[in-house]
Amino acid sequence: MGSLGLDVAPFAAEASRLAEEGRTPLYAALDGRLAALLAVSDPVRATTPRAVKALRGMGLTVAMVTGDHRRTAEAIARPLGIEEVVAEVRPEGKVEAVRRLKEGGRAVAFVGDGINDAPALAAADVGVALGSGTDIAIESAEVVLMRGDLTGVATAVALSRATLRNIRQNLGWAFGYNALLIPVAAFGLLSPMLAAAAMGLSSVCVVGNALRLRRAGAVA
Repeated sequence: MGSLGLDVAPFAAEASRLAEEGRTPLYAALDGRLAALLAVSDPVRATTPRAVKALRGMGLTVAMVTGDHRRTAEAIARPLGIEEVVAEVRPEGKVEAVRRLKEGGRAVAFVGDGINDAPALAAADVGVALGSGTDIAIESAEVVLMRGDLTGVATAVALSRATLRNIRQNLGWAFGYNALLIPVAAFGLLSPMLAAAAMGLSSVCVVGNALRLRRAGAVA
């Protein structure tokens, strides 16, 4: 409205009140005159508080980066327990926010679903797109969640951690097992039949440990 030379001061108090309620105020002009104040809101999904709580419980820092009005963003972030809010930014501002969050050697995962999120998804260490989002957001991300539910982010993090832990366990088991039995076999203390059975048992243990991942990662 400022670029049109219209003064929004008469609606300033009402606009502030709407923003504090988590709504985005919009102004409407008619014939070159300020005519109305509208407010729109995007309700928080019922599962979002649980997802944020789960991510914080994993020791992760959750930040909100949005193009919405700052007061609106802060009103939404406050009950979710999100302390860091970057608001009123364009797509390039989201990229800058990701770069700033990376400072100090921190790894940053960015979650988004819109066209404006695509640059930030590409700039993050891990871009996570919601399956219900735009095609360009999905193409810019490394991880795509099939559902538009943020609990999937917590599940993906938990599953990734469990997978890496499982890989380390299997490598440790395989190296330890071979380091113990190869010298025994070299000195002729282990028959070929028992060696073959021992190798099969090692493979069964590794596969069985990997199958535990089927139960890993679910967020209640």
